[in-house]
Amino acid sequence: MHSDLVASRSAEQKGSREHREPSRETRNGSSPQLDAVSLAIIEQLQEDGRRPYAAIGKAVGLSEAAVRQRVQKLLDQGVMQIVAVTDPLTVGFRRQAMVGVNVEGDVESVADALSAMSECEYVVMTAGSFDLMVEIVCEDDDHLLEVINKRIRAVPGVRSTESFVYLKLKKQTYMWGTR
Repeated sequence: MHSDLVASRSAEQKGSREHREPSRETRNGSSPQLDAVSLAIIEQLQEDGRRPYAAIGKAVGLSEAAVRQRVQKLLDQGVMQIVAVTDPLTVGFRRQAMVGVNVEGDVESVADALSAMSECEYVVMTAGSFDLMVEIVCEDDDHLLEVINKRIRAVPGVRSTESFVYLKLKKQTYMWGTR
């Protein structure tokens, strides 16, 4: 499950939020190149997103200021995010589901429309039975029904959906390290 719910959802998220993803490409159109020090910083933050820059610097051999600059660059490039991951149940979201979406036409335009919905926490284009997989976090079953039936299925290009309602979360981790 990839619910990266921030501890407090801003008014921008609750309303019709503008979808803005940081650029994952450099000016020449390539993916950012990460050296061993940047990878080590990322691993430090995966272990503890609140780890002080001074402690990270000591672990990776940089000054606090150099770590701060590198972290900001990684954030600006969209390489990583630093968020508070919550258990949706404890903050009022009692229903979660993964929704498989089949699309007619342009998959990216449908993915963009779904990404703009505050309830859609995870949108990925896939190969296989579905064109998109979308994780939805809702307040209750009525909210889930409204999101799927009235909003997702109303997006131009959505041909069909299949919902997988979560019964119990057994594992959620963001500790996959770096390569």
